[in-house]
Amino acid sequence: MGSTLNKHEKAFNVEPLLLEVADVMATSLDLDTTLRRVAEVVRKVIDYEIFAILLLNEKTQELRFRFQIGYDTEFAERARIKMGVGVTGQAAQLRQTILIDDVTKDPRYVAAIPNVCSELAVPLITKNRVIGVIDLEARHVGYFNEEHSRLLSLIASRMAAGIENAQLYTRTTRQARILLLLNEIARELTSILNLDELLGRIAELLRRLIDFQMFSILLLDSAGEKLQHRFSLRFNENVHLKDDIPLGRGLVGHAAETRHAVLVPDVTKDPRYIEGNPETRSELAVPLIYKDKVIGVLDLEHTRRGFFTDDHRRTIMTLAAQVAIAIENARLYEEIARQERRLERDLALARELQMRLLPQTLPKPAHLELAAKFVPARAIGGDLYDFIPYSLSRLGIVIGDVSGKGAPAAIYAALVSGILRSHAPIEPDPAEMLSAVNLSLATRRIEAQFVSLIYAVWDDESRTLLVSNSGLPRPVYVHDGKNQVIEATGLPLGLFDDASYDEFRFKMKPGDMFVFFSDGILDARNRRGELFGRGRVEKIIAECGATSADCVVDSLFKAAAEHSAGVETFDDQTVVAIKVKGTAAHGTSRKK
Repeated sequence: MGSTLNKHEKAFNVEPLLLEVADVMATSLDLDTTLRRVAEVVRKVIDYEIFAILLLNEKTQELRFRFQIGYDTEFAERARIKMGVGVTGQAAQLRQTILIDDVTKDPRYVAAIPNVCSELAVPLITKNRVIGVIDLEARHVGYFNEEHSRLLSLIASRMAAGIENAQLYTRTTRQARILLLLNEIARELTSILNLDELLGRIAELLRRLIDFQMFSILLLDSAGEKLQHRFSLRFNENVHLKDDIPLGRGLVGHAAETRHAVLVPDVTKDPRYIEGNPETRSELAVPLIYKDKVIGVLDLEHTRRGFFTDDHRRTIMTLAAQVAIAIENARLYEEIARQERRLERDLALARELQMRLLPQTLPKPAHLELAAKFVPARAIGGDLYDFIPYSLSRLGIVIGDVSGKGAPAAIYAALVSGILRSHAPIEPDPAEMLSAVNLSLATRRIEAQFVSLIYAVWDDESRTLLVSNSGLPRPVYVHDGKNQVIEATGLPLGLFDDASYDEFRFKMKPGDMFVFFSDGILDARNRRGELFGRGRVEKIIAECGATSADCVVDSLFKAAAEHSAGVETFDDQTVVAIKVKGTAAHGTSRKK
């Protein structure tokens, strides 16, 4: 065991010791590695059996074991030592080294290990702040001496700054890792549209953040009165819990009712707790809120008291917002998928619902006539068009084509319509609107889903039109008795986060017309596999250009249907035409 160093050994050993301490500080920013090497350095000068480094939690003013040798693991994990309590608490509070030859005769001593007789506690101080304590204990009376005290104080004074740097680095690294992981989890969750699969995946991904033992997702019933267990794990085993929890009862009911996370270090001391698992000691319940409405609760439990921390609470609260969105998206998709599997009556109902999302009547600007038509390839489809009123006689005009067909495309089209309407109150110009929609879709990206969109803004007073395109076929501008294909192109929305879009400005005159169409018109095939094509589209537009917007729309659909007669329609078809009212006159003003 340890022995007192003589004067010769002091002079010989101190300098190499300080060099090794400096090496530890210079070569490691990992906190665990730093603490382990501190323990190794101390052992070279004091042959200890029981050793601990306790670090101070400044918020709670408690010392917690961060590294230890010789203690019971469960005790070390649970122990919280208040400033001023015990030998270590006194050393931290007084900012002084405490050396006790016989702890049985010292009232400050708090027993943690049987048969301990002597103790040496040295505060870790850096920048005039106590950050922790190095503590040694021994089972022999008078085991530690003044030379041990001097050497340990010397080590502590040099190591404190290194430990603080390692703490800061560890916190920063952990926060960065958590942020990256939260982003990764959020992106993955929004791509899962099966509710059962989503709930299971939430549990798997959450374990990468917190090593819980018991986990539940409870969802609020349709009446908003009870929380129902929708998914539960108990020690890695799926379990089915049938007990509903009324809103306001228990920790989860309280979290849902108050809309605040509930963190309980010891459930046996909280009167709100309703025992569901006899093993539970600590619990964290976080409400799931979507569009300012509580939809459920994430509940985590552990058998260890004080297991969950404020960091856990903040992390889960951040994740809960994305979980709520993912659950609602999955619920919506699940409902639509269920409808898609029903009989034709249900599909007909879905078609009717989609048609009601389209404008039921067309706007009637003083100087503009409008015509529009949409025919899905299946019962429901992914094309869309809309007219969005702006102030001061301005009108937003939308035509879009979502990738894919059927229910998934229709859901995505509804999502796009909602996003467009949500941005409309600020009355963005076309390029601004496309960029805003693209950014919104990027934050809730769904694999293999995107939308091509033309957005235009008509000013009825000045008779000007602003146009931007994100991947739809180039529109046709009819003026001075001829067709002009507008070279407006752009990347589809929802694929690239940083896409930008050109904007074209046209000063229109009476008789001028714009025709927008989805590629379902161009791609209509006949029995020989020939496409309807742009040539036929432009020919029909030229023939109808002098008549009306309705003529163009009706003629295009009629011609495309005749061309593809007997062949199943492959893609949704949409056409929007606008024509300036009045008699055509010479001269035009247009600029990009």
